[in-house]
Amino acid sequence: MSEAASLWATTAPPAPETPPLDTPATADVCVVGAGFTGLSAALHLAEAGRSVVCVDSGGPGHGASGRNGGQVLAGLKWSPDDLARRFGPERGARIAAFAGDAPGVVYDLIERHRIDCGLRRCGWLNAAVDAAALHRQRAVVAQWAARGAPVRLAGRDETAALLGTGRYAGAMLDDRAGALNPLAYARGLAAAALRAGARVHGGSAALRLTQTGDGWRVETARASVTVGQVLLATNGYTDGLWPGLAQSIVPVHSLQVATAPLPDHVRAGVLPGGHVVSDTQRILLYFRLSPEGRLVMGARGSFGATNPDALYRFVREAAVRLYPGVSGARWDFAWAGRVALTVDHLPRVHRLAPGLVACLGYNGRGVAMATASGRAVARWLVTGDDGALPLPFAPLRPLPLHGLRRPVLELRAAWARLRDRMAGGFGSA
Repeated sequence: MSEAASLWATTAPPAPETPPLDTPATADVCVVGAGFTGLSAALHLAEAGRSVVCVDSGGPGHGASGRNGGQVLAGLKWSPDDLARRFGPERGARIAAFAGDAPGVVYDLIERHRIDCGLRRCGWLNAAVDAAALHRQRAVVAQWAARGAPVRLAGRDETAALLGTGRYAGAMLDDRAGALNPLAYARGLAAAALRAGARVHGGSAALRLTQTGDGWRVETARASVTVGQVLLATNGYTDGLWPGLAQSIVPVHSLQVATAPLPDHVRAGVLPGGHVVSDTQRILLYFRLSPEGRLVMGARGSFGATNPDALYRFVREAAVRLYPGVSGARWDFAWAGRVALTVDHLPRVHRLAPGLVACLGYNGRGVAMATASGRAVARWLVTGDDGALPLPFAPLRPLPLHGLRRPVLELRAAWARLRDRMAGGFGSA
């Protein structure tokens, strides 16, 4: 799957200087991964007075943090009541509150550090493809409303007016959500971390991790970092640095396409409400307008590197089915990044060894959840208080037959796209 230059890379402010690590370093903490989790953690650690070195194979936002849809969403895939049933009333309520408040963490950082990333606090429509999906959303809306969240149900007519398409049965409308340029946001976090005293080094893949008495040594191609604590924050780009971690998640390509700026008469009928959107198809679509008036449409794509041209075509055709007015538009961009799925769609925090933790698995909700999780893990690294973490530490459990999961999931995804099409969905197989 190609990871060509994205719309976000073309429109983001320049990245701060993050040269490769080329001399040995010592610090309190080494953060491996300069995405939202790692940069948020590095920033908050530095603000707490800890010396921190963040290393990444590319640079700030090089992975999916800079390549996602830029939708700042509240909540998890689980409803608040489901979380209470899974974790108990007290812990479940804490997790729901943490996930519900996660966009606010993003907004606060952007305001406090004056990050130029095109933020709009525009709200999110989770569009229901049929009456059954709308019925399920009604229960979720009631749960969030009971907790004081600005969430409500929109019927078919209101949804059509807000989206500019009548193809959905209704939607859950969540006013906590927003939109931004994710690469610009990642670069802004990196700049803020640098100003706070953190060191951030791109072009510095962590190649080896060795325990050294009461600490750790993280080796890169040119130098090493000797630290007391390590945070692994590599999400969909997790490799074999720590045994079994890569096998605990399934990396999935999330792919997007973007039109040229739409003419005014076309743009007026596309997302006139200005919301960010995702829907309830088996292979969900997510879409928004960019500040320049481009339609940006995305979907979950390949689990490996299978037929990327057909997958990009799938997303473009989905856009035209929703918005026939864009049929003549020029498609200027197509790009992808790898997100990490977990078997139960919940993030993971692992205590892998003394002084070594990992945080990953946001299942497509990474802008807000990864930012908030990075802050929470930083607080744990500083205090050692498990109460700083919303989710309890989870044991590391590599998925059985992990190597066979990609081909099986590829077949399931292709079947899901076909079922969506047969059910009147908006893409082609």
